[in-house]
Formats: sequence, C-alpha cells, structure tokens
Amino acid sequence: MKLSSPHTLKNIASIIQCEFEGDPEHIITGLNEIHMVESGDIVFVDHPKYYDKALTSKATTILINKKVTCPEGKGLLVSDDPFRDYNKLVRNFYPLEYSVLPISPSAKIGKTSVIMPGVYLGNNVTVGENCVLHPNVVVYDNCHIGNNVIIHSGTVIGADAFYYKKRATHFDKMISCGSVVIEDHVEIGALCTIDKGVSGETRIGEGTKIDNHVQIGHDTQVGKMCLFASHVGVAGVVKIEDGVTLWGQSGVRSDVTLGKGSVLLAQAGLGEDIEAGKTYFGSPAGEARAKMKEVAALKMLPDLIKKINEK
Repeated sequence: MKLSSPHTLKNIASIIQCEFEGDPEHIITGLNEIHMVESGDIVFVDHPKYYDKALTSKATTILINKKVTCPEGKGLLVSDDPFRDYNKLVRNFYPLEYSVLPISPSAKIGKTSVIMPGVYLGNNVTVGENCVLHPNVVVYDNCHIGNNVIIHSGTVIGADAFYYKKRATHFDKMISCGSVVIEDHVEIGALCTIDKGVSGETRIGEGTKIDNHVQIGHDTQVGKMCLFASHVGVAGVVKIEDGVTLWGQSGVRSDVTLGKGSVLLAQAGLGEDIEAGKTYFGSPAGEARAKMKEVAALKMLPDLIKKINEK
C-alpha cells in the first residue's frame, strides 16, 4: 500500500508511540508485508526466525520487536508488538469507509458493460468495457476489472486475506488493504472467491478461465491463459506462470511457484515448486509418470506379501 504522501520515520513513530533508530527525517512511502515489499516501504517482523529476511529485504523501514543494529540507509521502529502496530498504521492511512449502496458513487463502469440485478460494487471499483457481471456478484473496494470480462453469479472479488496471528486467547486479524486486478478476457465461474492482497495486488492474468467453486488466496499472481477446473483451491502468495492448468479439486499451498505450462491433475496436493511444462499428480504431488509407477507398485504389494508368507 502506497501512502498518499511521504512521511518521516519520526512522524510514523509518533503515530504508534514507539522508539525508533535511524535518521528522524528518513522517508517512508508505503506499507507492505514481506512478500511484496519495495524500497520506501515499512515491513513488520515479530519472530527471530524472520529477522534477517526483514532486515535485508527491499523494505527501507523495519517495524521490529527487538533492538538491533540499524542497517545502513534504513530506519527501525522498535515496538513491543509489531503486528498490532502495523495494523494501527494500516488503519491510520486506510480508514474504514463502507459504501451501503449497491453501486458506490465512486465506482466506474464501462458504457458497454452489463451489470445485472443484485451486483455490489464497492468504493473505487473499476469495470472496463464489454463486461458482464451476473446477479449477486460482489466486488469489494479498490478492485479493478478489465475489458471483456465475464463473472458469474455469487462470485466474490476482493474479500479479506486469511491472515491471523494466534494469541493466547484469540486470533488477531491482519487488516487487508490490497486489491484484486482482473485482466482482459477473463471468465470466472459461479460461487468463486478471489481474496485481495494483504497490502498489494492479487492478479488474474489475461485470458484465464476459472470454473465454479474456485478459491484463490491473497497476493497470488495468476498468469495469462491459465485454466482452473471446479473446486481448485490456491493459497496465498502463489506464483502461477502462463498457461498453467489446475484440474478439479487440486490444491496448492502458499508461497510456491508453478512453472509455465505445468499441469496439476485432479485431487493433487502441491507443496513445492514445480517445473515448467511438466504434469504432476498425487498428494503430495509428484511428476505424474513417476507417481503412476508408485501407484502401480503399491497395487502389487499385497500379492508380493502373500507370496512371501506362503514360502
């Protein structure tokens, strides 16, 4: 999330009432979580396992729960609870502003697009030309839909990221301030859900086709000309390159990459990066030919055991 105007390190520290290390006039231009950070951004870290990753990331300001040496050219915000204070900053710069109208006055719709009854378009939504949004489609604030897009009934674009911190007595929710971008010539089936980025964009590439009942998590990047069958589930922060096919009921865990033109067969469960142009099967998913040989070998196992016992 980019700030509407630059702020100094000293100013940000005063908002969340914490100590800081570095030049008081150090400039901050955005807020981002670790997977999306750019120069000028604040990123938070509250676990020793990720200190080095945050301190050496592109982020130039780190909200951290330990006093450490400030990296050259960066600023530190030292807090007893970085998660809480990051949320404070998000809400400070991204205040709640609900629209209670079916179509927000700030939404922009192409003249040749068809918006059917029951559609909800939130604040600052844009819909391009020659689109069709079927009944009861919901598009949350700040989401963008390109040209020649079809979205079928009951689909929700831009719901909050599934991102929580476990406390002793409850779960704290990370406030989502990102968006969803649907590029041109995309078709999305009925009852799908595409979550907004935590602080950046979830993106569906040009020409991609998505069947009914598909879930796509926050900050996931789907390439061009991909094909997703029904009941596919994709977690957050996944990179799906161009021309990837995910068949029915397959699932993808967070923070993995699916190479260009790869295929995940039905009911496969993917937990690691997969190479371009290859087909994967099973749970945990493996290269399809090797996995089929494993299945064939397992079928032979009872007979082999029986023969051994007969000797």
